[in-house]
Amino acid sequence: MLNLIKTFIVILIFISGVALTTLNIYGEFQNIRTSVFFDDELRFNNDQPAEFQSTMSQLAKLEGESDLQFSKRVTKVIAAGLAHIHWERYEAEKFNQLIPIWENYFLYFMGKFSGIPEFKKYHFANYERSLERGIGICGDASMVLSQVLTNNNIMNNIITFPEHVVVSAKFDTQEKVFDPDFGVSLPFSPDEIMQSPSLVNDYYINAGYFDYDIKAFNRIYNNSFQRWDEVKHFITKKYYFEKFSYWLKWPLPILLTLIPILYFVRRNKV
Repeated sequence: MLNLIKTFIVILIFISGVALTTLNIYGEFQNIRTSVFFDDELRFNNDQPAEFQSTMSQLAKLEGESDLQFSKRVTKVIAAGLAHIHWERYEAEKFNQLIPIWENYFLYFMGKFSGIPEFKKYHFANYERSLERGIGICGDASMVLSQVLTNNNIMNNIITFPEHVVVSAKFDTQEKVFDPDFGVSLPFSPDEIMQSPSLVNDYYINAGYFDYDIKAFNRIYNNSFQRWDEVKHFITKKYYFEKFSYWLKWPLPILLTLIPILYFVRRNKV
């Protein structure tokens, strides 16, 4: 009887390994970005996200481009690469905010069963996956920009105001703020903006935003803020869990498949 139970468990482990391996292979041929974004699903007009590969190609630094020029340009590129959807109207599965099981079964099960809201509607730490999905809010855009700047040896901070997230970086001795959610570069430090929020008005107006947007930014920036040393500091636990889950998603099912095979080979030799 005990041997039957052992055999059943071993077979179950083998089936689990095969199933997870199959899911991983299937996921390699899937696109995490929704195929179509309809206008009524988007918060803003003309907010269709740019094609993923086009966005990625524009994140490379150009020959002769200064750090400041690069930072300003990629701020706009990132804004164009992420769409703002009506989060509250749709289930988490619709835009793959709940990470599909074929993309990463660890993140899927955490979103489905952990009860942790951050996993139910997941925000990627990895900037390439965030851009590939093509949706985001200010925190997503700022994490993307922070990593792009870091990859190009531009030291930066993620800056969190109440209700909004931006990025700051120093060029020579002057600190500047970049809003990759709206594609706006501000030639002021976070402290200068907090002390005089109206400084930002012309920059958002020139980017095509309206009076009611400006009032919202003035209200948001008229608050204290917090600095974070890039993405690892901003979402430390999720950052490392995500890296670990993507690292383990292939070795685990392979191990689950091999262990039963080794078990039966060894048993047959006895």
